[in-house]
This record gives sequence, C-alpha cells and structure tokens, in this order.
Amino acid sequence: MLVAESSKDARERADVRFKKTQKAEQARSAALADHATEERLRKVKTAKLRELRMARDAEELAFAAANPPPPKKAAKKAVKAAVKA
Repeated sequence: MLVAESSKDARERADVRFKKTQKAEQARSAALADHATEERLRKVKTAKLRELRMARDAEELAFAAANPPPPKKAAKKAVKAAVKA
C-alpha cells in the first residue's frame, strides 16, 4: 500500500505543479496581450497628436505669412540724434 500511496501523492504533486505552470502561462499571455493593446493605443494616440500638431503649425505659418508683423518704430534716441546732427 505504500507504493500506491506514494504514487498517488506524486501524481497529485505533479498535477498541482502542472496547474500552477498553466496558471502562470495564462497570466503571462494575458499580460502580453494587455501590453500589445496598450502599445497599439499609444501609437494611435501619438499619430493623432502628431497630425494635430502639424495642422496647428501649418495654420500658424499661414497666419504669419498673411499677417506680417508691423514695422518697428524707430527708437526715440535715434530720432533725437538724427535731429541734432
């Protein structure tokens, strides 16, 4: 009876180890899937933000080209110096 019991115990231990390994593998697979999903979402968000930034920059350049800054007024000191000379 000792052989049968030890064989039975060994089988139970092996089953426990197998189930533990299977559970760890499932957790690993789930973590990898979550990571891949997050990476895909991050890439989509980055592309969208890049597109918005480029559109904003193009709009700013177009506005600056259409509306150049007014010419700077001459400094008062330069005008006074020119008058005195």
